[in-house]
Amino acid sequence: MAKIDSTLIAVKTYSNLFDAEVAQTALEAAGIECMVRSDDGGGMRPGLWMGNGVDLVVRKEDVQRATEVLDTPAEPAEPPSR
Repeated sequence: MAKIDSTLIAVKTYSNLFDAEVAQTALEAAGIECMVRSDDGGGMRPGLWMGNGVDLVVRKEDVQRATEVLDTPAEPAEPPSR
């Protein structure tokens, strides 16, 4: 059985938590496990991450696929039919 390198890599850094969580949703929808990492004192100091950004991290072996997903423009939603 091959050994999998499970090193976590920041695939992208966002300026706010909302954008990082939207990107996290896109990766999870593509089947890529990921997590948001920010220095906010365990949630006790939510503004602490400001200046450092909010990282979206994936396993090392998923970096290329995650980058492809994040770099693909979202298709616009079609308006509801009448």
